[in-house]
Order: sequence, then structure tokens, then C-alpha cells
Amino acid sequence: QVLLVESGGGTVKAGDSLRLSCTYSGRAFGSYVMAWFRQTPGKEREFVALFGPTGAYTGTDSLEGRFAISRDSAKNTVYLQMNNLKPEDTAVYYCAAGPILSRSPEQYNNWGQGTQVTVSS
Repeated sequence: QVLLVESGGGTVKAGDSLRLSCTYSGRAFGSYVMAWFRQTPGKEREFVALFGPTGAYTGTDSLEGRFAISRDSAKNTVYLQMNNLKPEDTAVYYCAAGPILSRSPEQYNNWGQGTQVTVSS
């Protein structure tokens, strides 16, 4: 059984930074691809970033340079550093663990409960 617990969400102003954390417990942490997704009401879950065997990847041009994923294997934790936040970044952010490198949420079978990030203008 894999358990993922996110933390670090909150309400900030445009231009501020937040760091989300996802703590993993269960089977060998290093064997999973860890990813962050986000979702707003009425929309599909959107890929944000992942950390796989060959390193870290960020989802889109609008996120590149502002968001960064990192992984601390000693703490079984994955982080999402979000800088220069914009109102359009407002969403529920989910941590996920899966067996293969993918940007599709369907490939992830373990999810956290989500953490709300709200960015005001």
C-alpha cells in the first residue's frame, strides 16, 4: 500500500512563492515515478511536473522556469517549488506515484488527497 500526503498549499498573492511537499510511505520510494498534477473545477487534471529515473521534467512552457520538482529520497518526499505564482495557477495540486514515466494521469495509480493553492491578483 502506498500513501501520499501533500502539504504546503495556501492562499498567496501574485508573484509570491510556495513549496508543496508530498511525503510517501509504502513500497520502495525509488521504484516509483513521482509527479504533480493540478485540477480546477470542470477541467481535466493537468500534468505539472514529474521526477523519474532520468531526472526531473516540468510540464509546459508556462511552468518552465517558474516551477521545479525535486526529490529527497532520505525523507521519502517530493517537492514542488512554485515561484512567481499567477492567478491562473490557482488549483488543487495532487501528488501521484506510478510505475512508468508518463504525463497522463491515467498512468498513476496512487494519489494524495490534494492541497489547495489559491493565487490572488
